[in-house]
Amino acid sequence: MNLLRPNQLPLLLMLPIEHPDRAASTTQRIDWWCWRQTLLQRFIHLLSPWRRICLTLAIALSTGPIAWAQTGGAVSSPATQGASPAVFPSKPIRLLVPTPPGSSVDIAARILAEVLRDRLGQPVLIENRPGAGGTIAASEVARAPADGHVLFVGFNGPLATAPLLFSKLSYDPFKSFEPIIATVAQPHVLAVKNDAPGTVREWLSQVRARPGRLNYASVGNASASHLSMELLKAEAGLFIVHIPYGGGPAATQALISGDVDALFTALSNVQAQAKAGRLKLLASADEQRSTALPDLPTLAESGLPRVIAPLWNGIVAPVGTPRDVVLKLNAEINHALALPDVRARLQSSGMEPLGGPPDRLARMMREETSKWGPIVQRTGARLD
Repeated sequence: MNLLRPNQLPLLLMLPIEHPDRAASTTQRIDWWCWRQTLLQRFIHLLSPWRRICLTLAIALSTGPIAWAQTGGAVSSPATQGASPAVFPSKPIRLLVPTPPGSSVDIAARILAEVLRDRLGQPVLIENRPGAGGTIAASEVARAPADGHVLFVGFNGPLATAPLLFSKLSYDPFKSFEPIIATVAQPHVLAVKNDAPGTVREWLSQVRARPGRLNYASVGNASASHLSMELLKAEAGLFIVHIPYGGGPAATQALISGDVDALFTALSNVQAQAKAGRLKLLASADEQRSTALPDLPTLAESGLPRVIAPLWNGIVAPVGTPRDVVLKLNAEINHALALPDVRARLQSSGMEPLGGPPDRLARMMREETSKWGPIVQRTGARLD
C-alpha cells in the first residue's frame, strides 16, 4: 500500500482555519469554518482507511496541538466543540424571575436585561414565575439545558434557605446550579400599618398585648421576608399569625389596605408608599443603617441584636454550563453593574449594586444556609 505523499494532500488543507478577512463578522467566520470542514470531511470519505488516518493527522497539525488535544484526535465541528464566548449566545436568553412584575427582583432583572441585550446581541427575555417561595422558577431552570441560555434570577430564599424549610425539593441549590454573579443588595425593612405605633419598642408592646390577634404578610413561604419575622417572633416573644402572599407588590398592598399589620420586605417594595404616608417604616434588619435611609434605625439598635437578615439577589445557570459561558456572563453583568446609569437606577429603587466573581455568590449562598439552619431549628419554621 502506497503511503499518502505530501504532494497528494488536497490543496484545501492550505486554506486558513480563520476567515482571511479580519474584519469579517462572526457569522462569516463560522460559515467559512463550516465550509472548510465540509470539504475536508467529503475528501476523507473518498480515501482508503490508511489514507484517512494520514489525512486526519495532517488536519490535526494544521489545526494546532491544542485543538487536537481538546477533541481527542477527532475532526471537530461546532456541535462537538460546545458553547464558547465566540458563539455564545446563539439565541435569546431567558431570565426566569421567581417574583411578579414590579417586585424588587423583577426591577433589577429588567434593568440588567436592557444592557445585556445590547452587549450580547440577542434578546434577553424576562419570564416571571412566582410561587412556592421562588422554588417553581428555580426547579425549571435546574432542568433546563446547560448552555447558558436559561438563567435563574434568585434571592436568599430559593438559593439558600429553601432546603431548610422544604424537605422535598426537586433541586439542590449547591448541586443544581453554577453561580454566575451576585447582583444587588437592598435594605430589608419592617413596615407596619399607617396607624401603628411609631417605634419598634411601642409596636412590640402592642403585639404582645394582643397575642394571636394580629397578623403579618410575607412575600412568600421560605422567603427572607417570612424567616425574618419568624426570627423576630422568637427573639421578642411574639404571637403573630403568618399570611404568605405571591410577591412584594401583593404583600405591600395587603398592608396598605389593612388586611395585615406588618411586613418584612425589600425597601424598593415600600419606599414610594412610605414617602406617600400610606405605611410606616420602623426599622431595618441590616447590620448597619442604610445610606438610602440614614434616619431609619436597625433592629439591633432597637434592642434586638440577633435580628439581622440582609437581602441579596444573584444569577445562576444550570449545573454543567461551560465555564467560559459562565465567565462571559459574569463579565458582561459586571460591566452592566459598573455603568453609572445602571447604578443610579438601581440605587433610586433602594438597591446597591454588588458584582464580583462567581465565587462571591457561591460563598454568600453557603453563608446564608449556615446562618439560618440553627434559626429554623430553633423557631420550628419548617413548612412540611
